[in-house]
Amino acid sequence: MKILVEAPINSLSLGNVSFNIIRELFDRGHDVGIWPTGNIDLKAYETDADLIKKIENGINNRYNYLSEDVPSLKIWHLNGSESRKNCKQYLLSFYECNQPTDIEKKISESQNETFFSSSCASDLFGGVFCPLGFDKDFKETKKEYLSGITHFGLMGKFEHRKHTARIIQAWLKKYGNDPKYQLSCLVTNPFYKKEDMDKTINSVLGGERYSNINFLPHLEKNSEVNEFLNAIDIDLTGLSGAEGWNLPSFNATCLGKWSVVLNATSHKDWATKDNCILVEPSGEVDCYDNVFFKKGSPFNQGSFYDWKEDDVIKAMEQAEKKVGQVNTEGQKLADKLTYKNTVDVILSRISKDFDLA
Repeated sequence: MKILVEAPINSLSLGNVSFNIIRELFDRGHDVGIWPTGNIDLKAYETDADLIKKIENGINNRYNYLSEDVPSLKIWHLNGSESRKNCKQYLLSFYECNQPTDIEKKISESQNETFFSSSCASDLFGGVFCPLGFDKDFKETKKEYLSGITHFGLMGKFEHRKHTARIIQAWLKKYGNDPKYQLSCLVTNPFYKKEDMDKTINSVLGGERYSNINFLPHLEKNSEVNEFLNAIDIDLTGLSGAEGWNLPSFNATCLGKWSVVLNATSHKDWATKDNCILVEPSGEVDCYDNVFFKKGSPFNQGSFYDWKEDDVIKAMEQAEKKVGQVNTEGQKLADKLTYKNTVDVILSRISKDFDLA
């Protein structure tokens, strides 16, 4: 089947989702044209040369896929998805808030189908739930990294929604300057200027110096991210107040790490008391940060979920007790939730309108 995929091709989360879906489509023998959203950056993907050549050809020949006889799969936020390349468009989107606006609903309803990566979003919009999968390029390294130290990790761009500042401050309250513990943070926000990012970090630390926390630059290659996830014992990324899936926390859990996860939004689609340390929400907090979420905007309105610091510290203590034990229930997610399943959901709907042969 000929199919046009309009999606970001880069090292960010949406880029990773797009890459894995495109790879799965190629693996099935489909004829894929690729219309990149934004700048193209394939540095993250150290994969076989044949696949990279297919992707490059798909991009270079994308105009040949502009046809009413070719389905278009768009991988993007609702904001910006009102436009389409072909007559029939199927949207895979990611929604983190809880109060869909009329415009967001209209954009969703204007698609031939809208898939959402979380069941809570699909319920809100009446779309189709399309769970994401484990990236098969991530693997256990079986290396020893920081011997005798319990190593925590935090990933994802610094953001109000993700509770980045509060997670760091809760960790410092419990473990700051204790040499038996380390927190490594991959929280650079690419939308911030470097000087603003530095000021933000300094503010979070209260101007104090801590010997056991480090802030790493953005890792461009997935092999580097794989090393990071293997190096940590406990992931804290799952404490985000709202997610469309939460790839870092999910991938860490699939690799057998212990993740501390807020039991809300998309986390409920893969995190359980058996494969994670769950923290129950304490309530909700307005989503507005005047950067990504602006009150009164036609997009991204409502609230995120909150948590109590004492509950998070208790959860970190529970995770500590599990260090040294492989999270076998987490590892099972890697086989249960795959991009093969993701593409199955998408193609099962497209097949109602087009012949997949």
